[in-house]
Amino acid sequence: MGGGNDVYVLSAFEHSLYVDLALSELEELGVDRERMMAVPLEQSLGAQPLFDTLHRSDGISLFDGGAVLGTVFAVLGASFGFALRWGPIIWGLIGFFGGFLLGLGLDVLLNARRLPRKKAGKPAAEVVLLVRCIGSEFEQVRTILERNHALGVGKVDRS
Repeated sequence: MGGGNDVYVLSAFEHSLYVDLALSELEELGVDRERMMAVPLEQSLGAQPLFDTLHRSDGISLFDGGAVLGTVFAVLGASFGFALRWGPIIWGLIGFFGGFLLGLGLDVLLNARRLPRKKAGKPAAEVVLLVRCIGSEFEQVRTILERNHALGVGKVDRS
């Protein structure tokens, strides 16, 4: 794809006029269009899974509230169950399942309100720009990208 002194510069941008300004400045610097590539990222709008897996976690646990309220209601059910007809074991189990379902329902309601706000925020990067630099162009290209509000700039040296 290029000679022995090629350096590839990767940068991430929000989708704005700054991407076009950066491309224009790079062309003024003498970087050909064949050495630049801008790739818009498609936003994944897939449904968020309700339960975490072993390899992926979103940091929100629906089990915690159910476990806490289940334990509290089980202790209360067992304690008051001594004075009730079915006894402490049955009332403890009823308290556990009732508390667990109540806690799970509260977690789902609270997190359902919180998750859309997280997704409503703009993604960190919407456009990735790849530039192949020849010779000593790297520092100038990096300066242009940073001046045009690149979210990040990376370098791959292919020498």
